[in-house]
Amino acid sequence: MCECMQTSTSALDVAASLQEIAVMLRLKGGRYFQARAYESAARLVAQLGDSLDTLIREDRLRSISGIGESIARQIEQLQQTGSSWLLEKLRSELPRGVVELSTVQGLSLKKIQQLQDALGISNIAELKAAAEEQKIRTVKGFGPKTEKKLLDALTHAPKKRTELHLHKALRMAEEIVAYLRTNKTVKRVEIAGDVRRWRETTTELTIVASSSRTSDLLDHFARYPMLVRVLEQNLESCMALLNTGIKVTLTAVSPNEFAFALLQATGSVQHLERLNQLTNSRSLRSAKSEQQIYRELGLQYIPPELREDSGEIEAALSGQLPEDLIQLGDIRGMVHCHTNYSDGKHTIEEMARGADELGLLYLTITDHSPTAFYAGGLKEDRLYRQWDEIDYVQDKVKVKLLRGTESDILADGSLDYPDRILDQFDVIIASIHARYRMDESQMTERITTAMRQPWFKIWGHALGRLIEHRPPFKCRMEEILDVVQESQAAIEINGDPYRLDMAPEWIRLARERGIKFVISTDAHSINGMKNLKFGVGIARRGWVRRDEVLNTLETSAFRNAVKPNSI
Repeated sequence: MCECMQTSTSALDVAASLQEIAVMLRLKGGRYFQARAYESAARLVAQLGDSLDTLIREDRLRSISGIGESIARQIEQLQQTGSSWLLEKLRSELPRGVVELSTVQGLSLKKIQQLQDALGISNIAELKAAAEEQKIRTVKGFGPKTEKKLLDALTHAPKKRTELHLHKALRMAEEIVAYLRTNKTVKRVEIAGDVRRWRETTTELTIVASSSRTSDLLDHFARYPMLVRVLEQNLESCMALLNTGIKVTLTAVSPNEFAFALLQATGSVQHLERLNQLTNSRSLRSAKSEQQIYRELGLQYIPPELREDSGEIEAALSGQLPEDLIQLGDIRGMVHCHTNYSDGKHTIEEMARGADELGLLYLTITDHSPTAFYAGGLKEDRLYRQWDEIDYVQDKVKVKLLRGTESDILADGSLDYPDRILDQFDVIIASIHARYRMDESQMTERITTAMRQPWFKIWGHALGRLIEHRPPFKCRMEEILDVVQESQAAIEINGDPYRLDMAPEWIRLARERGIKFVISTDAHSINGMKNLKFGVGIARRGWVRRDEVLNTLETSAFRNAVKPNSI
């Protein structure tokens, strides 16, 4: 009797099948949340690699957050047999090639079925050939105009989608980088483009890699499970469409061309145009590093966050570019954090232990003030209970807990606690949470009045923007900055990925006035504290230096710098 060895399907193949299931569930309609769960599971499985076999063998797959019982069963079937009952069921119910064809703008599920029934079309190559041969117009319900639109959609890159938030773009890019590093030919791989410059949003992802065999690496990229369609591919790059609809481009070059390719792919376009004016036809393609490229152009090294043609070339030519820009490792304490006393998810102790794990020296507890009733703002009795709990928790943790508030700036510019309470806080963050539609003069008066209050304060998420959802409110910004300077107040650079407030151009104007900053996360959970890197990224885009950030100070120095009677 002969025993045949059973070979298991790779994690990447399983992830690709899960992604196929997700797309087909979306196409069938009415199963959005189920489709989303399978998309999430596909990303998780793609990252597991060889450990997937071990997890299944030891029956630990269900211990992974995001993989429930039904999805776990599908993963096990896919890993053991290469298929699953749900995958086969969906394939039998939908037209062949529906996943690929659904990426073409203008093709609904119904139209895909019509084309398959009439012409047997089951992939994009067949669709394009049929359109070029003018066969599409012969199908009932299509016609010459529809045929032309489909051909246009096939020969041009998809239109740009809504801007993707930085944190989501970074996560997607990091997952692609991790996948590329599984290829044995890869030497270096880096995220480039808008994400490397820490732009608040982007419409596409850009990756640069070096390899001893670039064609192998490009083919490896084209097999990434989260890709639904390759748009263009040549000897040096591959442009594809992710399952999210976001375009991603990989540039693959030889190792000695990596630095130049990374610089070019990082941008911005305007910055690169200025650099081209300085090259004098010199070849920099084989430079060993970006630092060498800038040095040979007679410039200080310009970090990616500054490459926007906003004065960085002139500063680098004259040697005036700051070389001590703030870095993530410079931050000593976490400022602006919420607990479950207001609208936070975790308790004071849970937040404190989270700060301990991050190695922070201090943590400001700044829950909302009473006017923010919708966010559980603290009236005086609950505030006193919170202070008692802070004292209790302090004995159990290393991080120094500071009593604070995010006090609403009321319509008349006053702060939302009586003076006798304000005077007892360690730190006061003054923010606007309501009445955003005041006219420019009213809002300017409101904020300048608040900034003149006789307690040191930090102006929280200054202009109230929510990226892609709420624009900054109207005010005379330079007038407010003058008052902030006179009052010796500080400005928060908010690292919440949906805020990233203030914008870099205003940060630079504040710097010119000598105004200090704190970099915060506006954390409403333990995980929220991990968003500090986004605040640092925006600060760097505003040219902020280490000694301009108050929470780079040690505990006692920070406490003295921000206490209410410090001005």
